[in-house]
Amino acid sequence: MNRNDLNKYKVLLEAKQEELAAGLRNRDDIAIEKTPDAIDEVQLAGERELAIRNLDRESSLLRSVRAALVRIAEGNYGSCLHCEEEIKPKRLDAVPWAKYCIRCQEAADRHEFEPEGGESFDELLAA
Repeated sequence: MNRNDLNKYKVLLEAKQEELAAGLRNRDDIAIEKTPDAIDEVQLAGERELAIRNLDRESSLLRSVRAALVRIAEGNYGSCLHCEEEIKPKRLDAVPWAKYCIRCQEAADRHEFEPEGGESFDELLAA
């Protein structure tokens, strides 16, 4: 991968990082609100759960984006972390934070191998 391609992906990743970080700063949707009506309480609880799931998804994506920026800095961006083959530019254009080639990503989705750098939920809670 040439220097121009790396700079292009770095700019894309930095923009995505800023977008995600700005969105994660707003946590008003997860505030617990009390209402006299039980139905409103249930609705607010459902909305809060959805907001928490969105925050979780976005924070996970932010970690992936930051990891991709680290790979750029270390000089191994664009190589699959599992098989070490080059990740196709078409995949990186679609998902610049991709850490696996298509074949290995499909295997990871089928849980055929333990994703690298992926802490388990229990490890995250312990930390």
